[in-house]
Amino acid sequence: MKMTNEEYGAYVQSLSPKSPMLKNMVSAFVIGGLICVVGQVILNCYKAAGLDETVAGTATSISLIFLGALLTGLSIYDNIAKTAGAGTLVPITGFANSIVSPAMEFKSEGIITGMSAKMFIIAGPVIVFGISASVLYGVILVLFNLV
Repeated sequence: MKMTNEEYGAYVQSLSPKSPMLKNMVSAFVIGGLICVVGQVILNCYKAAGLDETVAGTATSISLIFLGALLTGLSIYDNIAKTAGAGTLVPITGFANSIVSPAMEFKSEGIITGMSAKMFIIAGPVIVFGISASVLYGVILVLFNLV
């Protein structure tokens, strides 16, 4: 049976399940928004406790990272992510999940070769790119200020 690329593409398209795109977008928006609401509530609580804006923001970030890591460790975050999709990837809690998940997955291989070596397998490139981009942008900014 010989097929052209177009015929094969149409065949694959006919067998592929249809994605409920609108439902997925609404779920991502709502659950991502709820994560942000939780972050705002935490920030407001820290401010009400007497912390200034900068310290309250830092404490909120730390709290959200802790909550993301804790929920990942309890296998709750993955269940939320199945429903929310990208809505759980964008906030800072998604970053915590991307570090804790591989560490949990590879813990059976040992602390050094498993957990420690694989912990940054997903988040590592993001960290490296973020640091590299910030250095590059800083150098460009300095060069523009010299001119």
